[in-house]
Order: sequence, then C-alpha cells, then structure tokens
Amino acid sequence: MQSAKLPTVVLVGRPNVGKSTLFNRLTETRDALVADLPGLTRDRQYGVARFENRRFMVVDTGGLMPESRDPLAVLAEEQARMALDEADRVLFLVDAKVGLTPSDVAIARELRKRGQVLTLVVNKAEGRDVLAAAAEFHALGLGVPHVISAEKGQGVPALLRGVLDGLPVVPDDATQDQDDRVCVAIVGRPNVGKSTLVNRLLGEERLLAADVPGTTRDAISVDFEYEGRAFRLIDTAGVRRRARIWEGVEKISIVKTLQAIERAHVVIAVVDAQADIGEQDARLMGLIAQRGRAMVLAVNKWDGLAGDVREQVRYQIGLKLPFLDYAPTVFISARHGSGLGELMAFVQQAYASTMRELPTAEVTRVLEQAVEAHPPPAVLGRRIKLRYAHQGGRNPPRIVVHGNQTEKLPVAYKRYLANRFRDAFELVGVPLLLTFKTGDNPYKDKKNVLSARQIRKRRRLMAHVKR
Repeated sequence: MQSAKLPTVVLVGRPNVGKSTLFNRLTETRDALVADLPGLTRDRQYGVARFENRRFMVVDTGGLMPESRDPLAVLAEEQARMALDEADRVLFLVDAKVGLTPSDVAIARELRKRGQVLTLVVNKAEGRDVLAAAAEFHALGLGVPHVISAEKGQGVPALLRGVLDGLPVVPDDATQDQDDRVCVAIVGRPNVGKSTLVNRLLGEERLLAADVPGTTRDAISVDFEYEGRAFRLIDTAGVRRRARIWEGVEKISIVKTLQAIERAHVVIAVVDAQADIGEQDARLMGLIAQRGRAMVLAVNKWDGLAGDVREQVRYQIGLKLPFLDYAPTVFISARHGSGLGELMAFVQQAYASTMRELPTAEVTRVLEQAVEAHPPPAVLGRRIKLRYAHQGGRNPPRIVVHGNQTEKLPVAYKRYLANRFRDAFELVGVPLLLTFKTGDNPYKDKKNVLSARQIRKRRRLMAHVKR
C-alpha cells in the first residue's frame, strides 16, 4: 500500500488553524472539508503529495483540544495521536492572526515529549511581516518558525524543502498511482453504523465512531487488502432529509457523499434494521441506481433481533425498496462482525459485474433468444424489430440495442430485456442500462423518379378513376 512506502508527514494543531487548507494545498485536491468552523475535521485524512519530483504521504488530523471534555473531541484527539505514531515528520500549525494561546503551549509540551522531528508552522500570515508574525511563537521553544499562508501558498515551498530534507526520496512517477483498487463507497443515513463497518473491515479503530448522528462529516478514503485484493473504502457523511439540513457544512458533506458515489465501482448502502426504513433511504438508493452504480444493500444491527422482527424488516425492504430487486441484501452486525464475509463476497461479484466485457456475438444471441421467447408488441399493426445489440460501456454496464421503432418499446418490455441480459451474463448488483437506437430508413429522403412508361400508366389509371 502507498502509506507503507511513502514517508509520512502529519499535520497537527488546535482547531481552525488551517490544517485542512494546507492538506488540500499539498495534495492539490479538495478532499479535506474546509470551513471557518472549529472542530470540523475529526477523522484522519490521508493523501499523496508531490513536490519537486518526489512523493510523500500527508495526513490531516482533527484539532487537539487538551482542555475539551466533549466526547467527540476526545475521540478526534485519539485519532490524531494514532496518526502521530506513524509520522516521519510532524508539522505543528499555529494561527498568526490569533496569536499564541494556552492550547498551543499545551500541545507543544505534549509534542516535545514524543521526541519526533517537529516543525513549527505559523499559518494565516498573508499580508503580514514574516518576523513580526513569528515573534511570539519563539516562546514555544521549537526552533525557528516557518511562516506561511496555506490559503495563498506563500512560504509553502520553502517549508517543504526543510521538512523533506533527510527523508527517503520516492520519485514522482505518475504510473505508481495507477492501480486496480476496487473503490467502494459506504453510504446511508446518519448513525446507521457506516464508520463502525469500516473499522470492523480494517480490524482497527481507523475512523471515529460514536453513537451520535453526524459524527462523520468528511468523505474519508482508506486503503486496505481483503483476501489478496486491494480495496479503497470511502466512508461518507450520513444523508438526512433536505428539510433537516440547515448547517452549511452538512450541505458540503452531502456534496462529498455524492462525489464519492460517482467515484465508486460499488456502493454499500447501509440501513438500520432497528429503525424504520423510510423515504430518505429509498431516495438515496434511488439516486445510486440512477447513477448506475453497482450496489449491495447491508442491513446493519441485525444481531439481537427477534424472529418476528426480522421477518417484519424483510417485509419492509421488499415493500419500500422494490426497485432494488437486482441488488443482493446482506444482514450484518458491523459491531460484532457477523455477515461481513458474505458482504465482501457480494462486493467482489458486483465489481466483476460492473467491469465485465460483454462480447457482441453473445449479447446479440441473448437478444435474439429474448425476442423469440417474448416478441415485442406491434404498434399500429407494425411489428417492432430488434436486430442486434452490443456493449456500450462499463461501470455502469450499458448495452445498446439496434432496431426499428425502438422509441415505441413499452417500459415493461425494456425491463424484461434488462432482466434477460442480467440473468444470462450473471450480473450481480448492477442496474443494467439499455440504450435503444432506431436505424435510419435509407429511402426516407430519396425521391422516387418515375419513368416515362410509369407516368403514362399512372395517367391511364387516374383517367379510369375519374370516369
């Protein structure tokens, strides 16, 4: 995995000093959620940075708040300390606009005890004199501060040259990023157990998980291997009904969730077996299906439910999510790990299905068999003819069907064809997309020129009709 090969630089500091802004600057992405709100980042966010033909891993962490008693803040601090344990270099960010605070002093004291290579970074210094911005931070006793503006990029190159000095050089070869990882997005309403599921799959407390809705705010990517295959899990923020979304940060979180769905090969849609499967679940999964993403439905918190309750949950799934008949359903307990083997087996089958190459000859053969078994209906006495078909794309898989009057095919018949293709090619968990094309009539714009003999015959017939 990349995190084991690349030198690791970890960003720490109290909340709202610009760690996520610097992370986005170094990775040249917008992966980290950024807003003028203390405590926004909670989980560790990993990204690959490039500088002067070398690569390294950069880790964004939640703010360290030694004086806070907020349970989520305490969990975020634990995540930050886990990141520090694997750091080759540590960047301690402080805020030039706010100045030196007691929290900065407490954090510096803790970091100094760890004995790691530490660099003091004075951020938000745009428009300020460098010496004046750094003056009061000399009191921390961490050497000469590096004055930067993460937002503007000022001072960042000089900072990186000093930080990377002495670290192993990993050349910036773009081909090293090209891999065959299966990208899996985990989505669902708040507090259905998405982060707990990721932690259980990884076998470690990689993500902050608490029994509080909205614990996850960002879309966190985590690489891991399962049965010898490389995966990239994307834990996303919970999606609520639009009427309940009032915070601007939550709106951005939902956008990142939608982006994660677009990037994914497979989506694990998580629902809570101990809560009502409602309209918001149906809307979210309908959106995933509309995007054409392969999907596996994970019904979490299945442990401890009585038999009659389990039957009621199954009934509710069939009643409220009838359009997911193509998606396999797995009943799991993310907390205890039951059902996860079956879940990952379906994820791998769904990935194979959405990326499968379908030979044109076989696709056309399946179309012919489907038409022979159940011909399309006639329209105004004319039979709709479907001639041949071929694959039009992958992820999502698309099949293009050619014929005449295809625009008049009923929706039910299109659904019938999709099911026949899905069954014939054993496609698991994919909403097969069909595109129909009507061939042009080669004679529709060609004028029929009559010969002299045909003109004389036509005149005789017209004269006969008039008499």
